[in-house]
Amino acid sequence: MVALAERVLEVATREGAERVVAIHLRVGHLAGVDSLALRTAAEIVLAGTVAEGARLDLEEVPPAWWCLHCRREFPASEILGQCPACGHASRQMLRGHDLLLHAVELDP
Repeated sequence: MVALAERVLEVATREGAERVVAIHLRVGHLAGVDSLALRTAAEIVLAGTVAEGARLDLEEVPPAWWCLHCRREFPASEILGQCPACGHASRQMLRGHDLLLHAVELDP
């Protein structure tokens, strides 16, 4: 959360914002992120900054895999993905483990 807060504050400073209104994150379903813990950490790390009290919006991103055999993307809800089209196991996850800063809403 510290690195994320640094990035948010960097954006706010660069844009000359007086206040950060909201922070939008994309959280992979398999990222192992506890939303309550993330919100608590954000409160602590952002206290006393222009981002104190900013709304934290979390968008859950379902996992997706890439099948090297039939060259197509497919959704998967498990850690190991098996292509529904050809049955081959995939080791290339496209999405699902990420924690990405998607957008920062600022109050100029």
